[in-house]
Amino acid sequence: MKRPALNLVRLLLALTLCWPGLALGQGNDDITGMLVRSYDLLEAGKVDQAQKIFEEILQKHPGEPLALNNLAAVMVKKGKYRQALDYLEEALPRAKGYKVQVNRVCDVKGVCLAFRPLAVEYGNHDLEALIRLNIEMIKAKLGLRRVS
Repeated sequence: MKRPALNLVRLLLALTLCWPGLALGQGNDDITGMLVRSYDLLEAGKVDQAQKIFEEILQKHPGEPLALNNLAAVMVKKGKYRQALDYLEEALPRAKGYKVQVNRVCDVKGVCLAFRPLAVEYGNHDLEALIRLNIEMIKAKLGLRRVS
């Protein structure tokens, strides 16, 4: 009788430990989960894997501003500053009114910030302002004039 109870406790403990991962990784259409996974890969230095997921997000959700922003950070890591700027300029008009709950921020070479969301399309950070900051930093790196 003690053995089934112990097995039940083990099962509940395993589910409790796995729950955050299960909640974020439910299916390929879970955009927040995909953004989190790709951010974590970027932060771990697995740039090509992160890029692949950001591009997959953009295939399913064209113009998704947070994915475009973080893909710009990938381009900065690869030294492709002009391409990064293109992604950010594409994201900027789509970011107006877009709120994100940011979990962590990854500083990429002091030139671009990637954001790990807790949730997208609501939260306490205005994505437009964050993207503008990234545009300014990349333009400064390239020696271009400020955004108006």
